[in-house]
Amino acid sequence: MTLAAEQQPQTGELPHWETVPEDLPAAIRTIKAALRARIEASGRTVEEVYAVAERRVAERVAEIRAAREAGEPVWPVIEYADIENGTVTPEQLAAVERRGCLVVRGHFPRERALAWDAGIVDYVEGNRFFENYRGPGDDFFGSVGSRPEIYPVYWSPAQMEARQSDRMARVQSFLNSFWKHTADGVQWFDPDRDALYPDRIRRRPPGADSAGLGAHCDPGTLDLWMTGAYQRAFHHLFDGTVEEYDPWNPAHRTAGPQYPGSTMCSAFRTFQGWTALSDMDHDQGVLHTVPVPEAMALLMLRPLLADVPEDDMCGVTVNQVFPASEKWHPLLLEALSGIPDVRAGDSVWWHCDMIHSVAPVQDQQGWGNVMYIPAAPWCPRNEEYADSVRAAFLTGSSPSDFPEEHYERTWPDRFGAESLNETGRRGLGLTETPREEAPTAP
Repeated sequence: MTLAAEQQPQTGELPHWETVPEDLPAAIRTIKAALRARIEASGRTVEEVYAVAERRVAERVAEIRAAREAGEPVWPVIEYADIENGTVTPEQLAAVERRGCLVVRGHFPRERALAWDAGIVDYVEGNRFFENYRGPGDDFFGSVGSRPEIYPVYWSPAQMEARQSDRMARVQSFLNSFWKHTADGVQWFDPDRDALYPDRIRRRPPGADSAGLGAHCDPGTLDLWMTGAYQRAFHHLFDGTVEEYDPWNPAHRTAGPQYPGSTMCSAFRTFQGWTALSDMDHDQGVLHTVPVPEAMALLMLRPLLADVPEDDMCGVTVNQVFPASEKWHPLLLEALSGIPDVRAGDSVWWHCDMIHSVAPVQDQQGWGNVMYIPAAPWCPRNEEYADSVRAAFLTGSSPSDFPEEHYERTWPDRFGAESLNETGRRGLGLTETPREEAPTAP
């Protein structure tokens, strides 16, 4: 199929809103009617298309349930040394593509990760963070006692050293290789250049009680149905070619707008991820995912079925996470599977569309410390966000995707521009590389 054919809607342009509609219920009713009409114009019913997607997902869910019942691992585990040496087996590659997640063992030496963890403690305590902490800047993550669990800290030496390290760049390129970054004559992103998306730190202490996080996904909210770029990205779900939907195709996702909100991510991430700064057992309030990349098809189609109210998208709305619930998605949640035990220096990765949650824990045994570092390859969308990230880095400010807390502005020992290596400079856009134009339809 040519790029022109891929980008042309089958029955005319869908109604779309590049900014948040003023009347959300009315817009939801309008887009649902239009999407149903698009599907029906292909000669198939909404129910038939949904059934196709459901069968595909159900096969994956059955595999995962069987693996769990047999005591077999659900999460693929790959040694960093095999990524570095190019000795990852075809079977391991196929498992990552099928499950959409993995643990990288020994991504960093354990001693280095523990030293970073200790360095973060020195960094925040030396700058009197706890004396000045004003409480959570948003309600997405909870706090533990009088101290935060999620530290709104972005520019510590530990975080920046990890983000710009060769070992991180190598793993990010490996992860990006699972995506069809070049298709139909368009390079949608550069798989070997990361945008250094800055995120926070989690430090959960021994003995903590945590309610965890409910099942959700993070690629967007109503913009996934309502903006032109995402309508093109997910067109196979709505134009009668649902069998061709590919969760590893980034076409049209690397330049389009996203509705603003407290839970948005301005960057395009191929994988979300974190690097462990402590050892964590699998039963101590850890990450769980629904390791089925194709599940996004069900999430996108489910609101179109007749049992969902006309002004409802199965609970999805702006300024909140995209929820996955027993009410609307019971099949998907059957596959919810936790990570294996991890050690300091391991990293954990999951496809950017993947449903995930954090299990609750009482009286946690040991620390639960991570720094959030995704794979966010260089593309027009990430290059645009890099402009604001660069300004935040130079001033010690909180990045614009996060609450305006700005604790680090006066901290003298934050990571400085003079310590950037070439990877760091490229990731912040501090190179002479000209700005790329967003891919457009012919």
